[in-house]
Amino acid sequence: MRLGRIASLLTALALSVSVFATGCSKDEKDKEKKTTTTAVAKGDVPTKDDGSVQKELTALEVVKEMGNGINLGNTMEAYGHGSLPVDTDTVYFETLWGQPETSERMIQGMKDAGFDSIRIPVAWTNAMDYENGDYTIQKHWMDRVETIVNYALDADMYVVINDHWDGGWWGMFGSATPETREKAMDMYVSMWEQIADRFQNYSDKLIFEAGNEELGDRLNDKDKCPDSGSLNKDQCYETTNLINQTFVDTIRKSGGNNADRFLLIAGYNTDIMNTCDDRFKMPTDTAKDKLLISVHYYTPWDYCGTDSRDSWGSVKDYEEQNSLMEMMTKFTDQGYGVIIGEYAVLCDNGKTRPDTDKFYTNFLDNCDLYNSCPMLWDCSSHYIRREGKITDSVIADLFSSRSYAAQKDMTDEEIKKAAKDRIDATVEEAGKKFEDENAILPADDKAVAWIMYQSSDWSINYCVGDDYDPTSRTGGVVATNVEVTGEGTYTIELNFEELGGAYGTAFSAIGLSNGEELFPGYCITIDEVLINGEKYELEGKPYTSSDDGKCTRVNLYNAWVPTVPEEARVADGDLTGCTPTPLDLNKYDDFINTITITFTFSK
Repeated sequence: MRLGRIASLLTALALSVSVFATGCSKDEKDKEKKTTTTAVAKGDVPTKDDGSVQKELTALEVVKEMGNGINLGNTMEAYGHGSLPVDTDTVYFETLWGQPETSERMIQGMKDAGFDSIRIPVAWTNAMDYENGDYTIQKHWMDRVETIVNYALDADMYVVINDHWDGGWWGMFGSATPETREKAMDMYVSMWEQIADRFQNYSDKLIFEAGNEELGDRLNDKDKCPDSGSLNKDQCYETTNLINQTFVDTIRKSGGNNADRFLLIAGYNTDIMNTCDDRFKMPTDTAKDKLLISVHYYTPWDYCGTDSRDSWGSVKDYEEQNSLMEMMTKFTDQGYGVIIGEYAVLCDNGKTRPDTDKFYTNFLDNCDLYNSCPMLWDCSSHYIRREGKITDSVIADLFSSRSYAAQKDMTDEEIKKAAKDRIDATVEEAGKKFEDENAILPADDKAVAWIMYQSSDWSINYCVGDDYDPTSRTGGVVATNVEVTGEGTYTIELNFEELGGAYGTAFSAIGLSNGEELFPGYCITIDEVLINGEKYELEGKPYTSSDDGKCTRVNLYNAWVPTVPEEARVADGDLTGCTPTPLDLNKYDDFINTITITFTFSK
């Protein structure tokens, strides 16, 4: 993830087997580990790191020791290359995106708050004149990264460093020019040769990560390479696999402790489903059981990354999170440790959003159940760096309770059982909440009609998407949905009065859950639309269709659909004048308090 690019750029943005035998304490296990020690010579950058390598420690085991993690976000990856010369003092970059200069006290405070590991995103080209063919990383930049690494190692934390967005130079891999693609690989290799050489004598508590979210579709990014975009999906996978393999090969032959260092491989887009695609391949490795895989978790994005949804905790929410987390067992079953390199419900300065504790609790339960290492994406959001603490007591207690120290005396079976019991209980409780609110429960044998809605400023939404989930909404939105049992006339409504009204529309549609399966070929004909109780004349003729073959849909305002699809249907059989945007509320001058739609459902 990159947050705060110059002013406010935000993009969209380890499962393991325990290191402990059942009932075996950390001290007992430590005695069994075989270690080698290499002197760490760092010149003018002091460290307490002893250079030890636990050669028998596996990727599945180290994830357990990494415990609960955090990111030092918006700091060393803050990007200013191009506007600032390569010899610029590191503090200008380090504070460019609003964070304070990193201190030893700050990092120790993270450890004290219950974080056992830290991921330090880095933009190495801030100090590299690569545009002119010079791939040398300036010494002052390397020194500063190493100093921060040492703060964390001295606090007894595991440390991950990577190359993180870095201005989007990664788009060179997708260039239409072969020479540019070759330069991209040459630069990547040179970068990691320098990093590996600088840190070669560090202990295996320092982990290198191949990249970030850029390994995947974003190899076609045009930030720094205007002629990028030449790779199709299969080629993006092939190039991602090649980069990851080159990363492993480069580190392994670089000398020192790098022959046995744990290496973190970035998944495709760091997305769970894309990474579990069979086109993604883990690299081969000369070291045994030393590879880890990284994915990120910001699902659903409208809750985790935007203000448009301020509630989480429906049955669908829990089941979606549980299912995605379980998918990563594909890698632990093969002996790879899994790290969730980023996750968060984004907030500002400790102002926790509603249901964040529910989201984090269930997420961390899944990490316990599948032995993942979670690494919170944080930019003085929960952990306020200037204060050196987490200000929300509920969140502070939650993270503290999931630290390695808090769980080290529990067996794997005890940890997993407690997590599984909580997961099962929360899903059951979420189901009961529907019943208590008299909401229409989602079910495979029910067809429920509702209005999907997203305001034009993206601040208010209700149940956008083909999956019916009435709790997926901005708090304060009141919906009147209806179960459709066959042919007839039905009325549905959205009410925004509690929020002071909504403005315009970025997207809207009528959805009918399971409509294609329970009533195949039926049509929805809109009889009347009322906005704030007054009749609205549609601008064109709506049509019935389906995107997923399950949910029946009538697009009310869908600007992403350029033409009426071939499979569209209408009750009178005449598609003349049909449009995906018949309800353009952006032309409505006032705030919208209510949207009321009456429709006829027929064969």
